[in-house]
Amino acid sequence: MTDPSQIAQHAAACRATAQSTAQSTAKSTAISGEFLTFRLGAEEYGIDLLKVQEIRSYEQPTGIANAPGFIKGVVNLRGVIVPIIDLRLKLACESAEYNDFTVVIVLNVNGRVLGAVVDSVSDVVALANDTIKPVPQMSSAVDTSFITGIACVKNGNAQRMLILMDIERLMASHEVGLIDSVN
Repeated sequence: MTDPSQIAQHAAACRATAQSTAQSTAKSTAISGEFLTFRLGAEEYGIDLLKVQEIRSYEQPTGIANAPGFIKGVVNLRGVIVPIIDLRLKLACESAEYNDFTVVIVLNVNGRVLGAVVDSVSDVVALANDTIKPVPQMSSAVDTSFITGIACVKNGNAQRMLILMDIERLMASHEVGLIDSVN
């Protein structure tokens, strides 16, 4: 399932059927469920599919004066002004080239709609708790507060690492500040 419109339709269906379950699930360091996977540079990340509203091709946003470099600006999405954050720049990834694969993942986070620029979307994966490992301890200079776990996903005979991201925590961080703080 690599067609962005199919992924977006799948995301909407999952949101509709699982929203109440997700709200009643207690937050833990790593939770099972379905994740939209995407690339930032050479790494692959995953975010909770229930946070995804849609996937759009990249269009140049209208810039906002004095905004940090990773906040690219705003776009008008069917009458809603949506801030666009380039996750590649925010997370200091090497790639920040805009091409045909660059997309914006439109997210609904704590009732706010915002867009996240990524290099490409991959697929939707269902992960069980036993496939998700805790984030390794690192020095305090490395901010891992928005990473909920690392998943090992089998891909045929190969295995790929998937960094699971708490998009709410990232968007509520002091630097981004686009949503109210999360617990």
